[in-house]
Amino acid sequence: MTDTVTPVVPAAGTVVMYSTTWCGYCRRLRTQLDSAGIGYTVVDIEEQPETAAYVESVNGGNQTVPTIVFPDGTAATNPSLAEVKSRL
Repeated sequence: MTDTVTPVVPAAGTVVMYSTTWCGYCRRLRTQLDSAGIGYTVVDIEEQPETAAYVESVNGGNQTVPTIVFPDGTAATNPSLAEVKSRL
């Protein structure tokens, strides 16, 4: 059995964003979510390295951010604001 990290599942209408401080795509998406009034929780995979295993598990072994988790438990990598809205 491999060690996996269970993602944090957000409340309805919100998302969890796996991110890093230096990621420009993450900053852009946070700004867009703020403008759209969509709530989110940021999980920094460098500050919480154990969470990187989850990001790797949904990104073919890569630590690609932003990785977004939706209330239904599904994930998307670097989604557009339109995709986030449609999946909420």
